[in-house]
Amino acid sequence: LVFTEEDKYGLYSNLLFKYFLAEGVVCGHDLFVASAKEHPDNILKELPAPLLDDTYRNERGEEATAVKSEDFQDSMKIAWRYQNLPKVEASPTTSTKFGHYYDVSKTMSPELFQSIKWHSFYLPEELSSQPKMKTRNMNSAYSRLLQSIQRIIYQEGFDGSDPQKKLKNILRIGIQSLGSMLWGDDICSSDTPEHIHSLTKFLYVLRGLLRKSLSACIITVPAHLIQNKAIMERVTNLSDMVVGLESFIGSERETNPLYKDYHGLVHVQQIPRLNSLICDVSDTKDLAFRLKRKLFTIERLHLPPDLSDTVSRTSKQDLAESAKLLSSGCGAMAIGKKHLDF
Repeated sequence: LVFTEEDKYGLYSNLLFKYFLAEGVVCGHDLFVASAKEHPDNILKELPAPLLDDTYRNERGEEATAVKSEDFQDSMKIAWRYQNLPKVEASPTTSTKFGHYYDVSKTMSPELFQSIKWHSFYLPEELSSQPKMKTRNMNSAYSRLLQSIQRIIYQEGFDGSDPQKKLKNILRIGIQSLGSMLWGDDICSSDTPEHIHSLTKFLYVLRGLLRKSLSACIITVPAHLIQNKAIMERVTNLSDMVVGLESFIGSERETNPLYKDYHGLVHVQQIPRLNSLICDVSDTKDLAFRLKRKLFTIERLHLPPDLSDTVSRTSKQDLAESAKLLSSGCGAMAIGKKHLDF
């Protein structure tokens, strides 16, 4: 269960959500897409197109030549004692390649969808088909969604009940903007919501379904709207992996020279730990993302070598405070040369 905290405007979290679904299409997995805001058919039509390895190398090669020319122009500005330090490589090595790469400027061709099965859950349609539904201590929209997921798991054989008749496959579940007002939940609009335990109970039952079936799930939640911190702590404890996206749009960091090459920060708050009931709390504080013309990349945030000519004295103090927060991660910058690349 991957829990993604949406950025303020939901731009980059929605892109990460589509990457998860696109990887399922390329790998031949079954999809289950649930949303109360956008119709799942429209979401699947906007999935990014996969890049072949040769195309990806060409794209990275063009960017590498552009970066080299910039490095050559800025080489005179870098102090001599920094020149011999190892640089952070922009592209991962071939031996560590995992997954596929995607072009965000193009959409996936309809031919790729013909080889997979996909199921959709659009809340307005579900409410119109079954207007009345009695539930106990849970939001009716959440209970409908749970019943739909459970039905797909059992009917398609993902629970392992009939393994001889069906080929082993994986069900990828994507739930968009869970907990928002569109789902009939009031945790984003009130400090003391009426259904304060609905989301917690939903995740508890969903995690049980995931544990006993061949399925994986990603959920995006507008966490910046949830004022009650106790709800967020419960949700975090019920998730295997928690990742938060912080966009620079409309914030002071958008014009900060420290973050001029990036569009936002990635906060890895919790990652799964094998053979343990508890999750690992990551201390990584230096991951940032940027959206290029065709690629969405997550990489290490490294400080510019010299900002004396372009930064005023007051903003230098702000940069120094930001550098302290990143010191633990940036100190190990020369050790690891890999970054996550989608």
